[in-house]
Formats: sequence, C-alpha cells, structure tokens
Amino acid sequence: MKVRTRRMLQRVGIGLLLSAVSLGASAQVVQNANSKPAGAGAAAQERSAESGALTPANSTMAELQQLIQNRALNELRTTYNGNYGASLLFKADDLTYYVAMFQQKNFWRVVKTTSEQQAEQTYKAFVEQTEQLADVDIRRIKLDAERAMTERLIAANESRLAALQNDLTLQRQQEQQVAARQEQARQEAAALANERQAAREQLNALQRQIRMLEEQQAKLESANRVVGPETKRGR
Repeated sequence: MKVRTRRMLQRVGIGLLLSAVSLGASAQVVQNANSKPAGAGAAAQERSAESGALTPANSTMAELQQLIQNRALNELRTTYNGNYGASLLFKADDLTYYVAMFQQKNFWRVVKTTSEQQAEQTYKAFVEQTEQLADVDIRRIKLDAERAMTERLIAANESRLAALQNDLTLQRQQEQQVAARQEQARQEAAALANERQAAREQLNALQRQIRMLEEQQAKLESANRVVGPETKRGR
C-alpha cells in the first residue's frame, strides 16, 4: 500500500504543484497555538489579507485560515523539506484534523477529516511528497553552497598567487640590487687596491729619498768633522 501511494504521489506531484499555482492559494503555515498564538494568528491574518481575493470563501482552505485567525487549532506535527512542508493540525472542540501541505510557508493543499488514522496517513503522504519535491531545491542549495565555496577558494588562491608573484618580483629586484651593490663594491675595492699600491709606491719612493738625503747629510757631517780638527792644528 505504501509503495502504491508513493508511486501515485510521484505521478501527481507536478500536477498538484501546477494546480496549486493556478489556484493561487497562499496562507502562512500555522504555528503552535499554545506556544506561539499571537505570531501564528498575525502571520495567518497577513497571508489571508494577501490571498483573500484568490481563496474561495466556501473552501477548506478558507476555513483553515479562519481557524488560524481565531487561534482555534493546535499544531500536532510539522515537517520541513527544503521550501516545502506539511503540518497536522487539530481542532479540539470537535475532534477535527486538518492536514496542510505548503510551499515556502504558503498553504498548497488542505485536507479535513475526523479520522485520526486518515489524518496520520495523509500527513505521512504529504511528508513523502515534500521530500520528493524538495530534492531539486536541496540539491540546488548544496550546489550553490559548493559553488560559493569554490569561488572563495579561487579568490583565496588568486590572492595567494598574486602574493607569491609579488614576493618573487621583490626577491628578484633585491637580488639585482645586491648584485649591483656587490659589483660596485668590487670596483671600489679594486680602485682602493690600486690607490693603496700607488700610495705604497709613493711612500717607498719618499722613504728612499729620505734615506738618500739622510745618507748625504751624514756624509757631510762626517766630512765636516774631519776638516775641522786639521784646520785648528794649522793655525
């Protein structure tokens, strides 16, 4: 029975979607009337105002909207699958169940029953259908997230590549500057070596001249010492 129901839902799922769009039925999915009564009533009232012209007054959906506005329902179960969902609602004063299927929190289908078994079965069928309908949306969400992540990785890698290229350019520039400084230092060292050699040669020449002059001076002093005593003896 479950397999037959699932196959039937697969066949009619797209048809139901198209029929829901043509009906233009939209109303905010009910929140738990006990835990969030004000929020549920305000949201449903806003949806009713938006879609009142499209929802027939004498319809189960309009009845459900009115009950939501009156806060006369309890939310027993709600299941979300992507943008789709299903809710099982209960009207306690007359033991009536409302099973609603919605897309992006807008009512799509509403089934009313006093049978708990039928309500549970319908709710399960709606949940299965929302799972099937949401597959594409869930895949789209995941693919979009993966695409965004890939783009972030691309941007990060591009930034890293640019940083490495800049580092390499700076390194090459620094290497060229170092090589130029080394060449200049070698040239300056060679020039200084030549200057030092010339200075040493000049120093050696001066020292030789000094020694020659000192030798000449010493000879003159020696000759003067010899001539001096002989002159004194002749006198």
